[in-house]
Amino acid sequence: MSKYPQVTGVEIPFMKPPLLLIGQGSHDDTGAAEFGRFVHRLRCRLEESSAEVSGGYLVKAKPRLSESVASLVSRGHHRLVALPLSLSRMEEFPAAMALEQERHPTLMYDYGRPLGPDPRVLSLLAERLTEAAAEMPRLRPLDDVKPRLRVVPSIPVEEPGEHIDPAETAVVLVGEGSTDPAANAEVHRVSRLFWETHAYDFMTVETAFVSVTPPGVPGGLERCRRLGARRVIVVPYLLFAGGMLERVWAQALAYGAGHPDLDIRCAEVIGDCEVLADVVIDRYEEALQLAEGVSA
Repeated sequence: MSKYPQVTGVEIPFMKPPLLLIGQGSHDDTGAAEFGRFVHRLRCRLEESSAEVSGGYLVKAKPRLSESVASLVSRGHHRLVALPLSLSRMEEFPAAMALEQERHPTLMYDYGRPLGPDPRVLSLLAERLTEAAAEMPRLRPLDDVKPRLRVVPSIPVEEPGEHIDPAETAVVLVGEGSTDPAANAEVHRVSRLFWETHAYDFMTVETAFVSVTPPGVPGGLERCRRLGARRVIVVPYLLFAGGMLERVWAQALAYGAGHPDLDIRCAEVIGDCEVLADVVIDRYEEALQLAEGVSA
């Protein structure tokens, strides 16, 4: 017998429990738009296997987690798979879902693991690194930019650059930064895995963080410079574009302004793509299989 409550008198058009993707949330419209597009991608993929997909944020952005859960319950879903759309664990996740169970006593959920460091995620990082390492104009600040003008480093200034071997090139993998030491340690672990599996031709892969915990992006770049790197590629360990990515770029540009002899390049985020969707779907199926094993 299933451990989940049976609902009678309600017709549920989907056979599998819904997938609820949970985002951290921010006031960033760009990040919210990418999150929304990715939810739509998963919805198109999983509707073929009779599973509904919804998304909600813990804070700030809409729809909120509470709204998405209430909508699912109102349509007759009392079991779901809750999956943090994050590269590391969300500290607020357990308390947030506990609160939803208080609001909806019949609600049961299975937990999906965070996405990183899945080998496919590391492969996506390697693709972004390769794109940034290609012979292209180097990234440097505009000389005539007014102080209040936001510089978007994805449009570099044309400047011919000399060939630099990978052995003279360092990588700085940049995570968000957290008050949780275990989450920060996980980013260091990812850096090491990335170096040994995809970036072994490069001088080193250093770890840095956007905020909260040191070293920041300038600290990571400075370490690479002292190690003798002639070029440094900054690889954001981030899912989607937005304010967090802009902060990475801004910190890299600010450091580069004071070190014009160092060729600094910035890679793109992992982004909304089919490979990332594959990882999420596997996490969803894994959570269902574990739940079936427990209830058997």
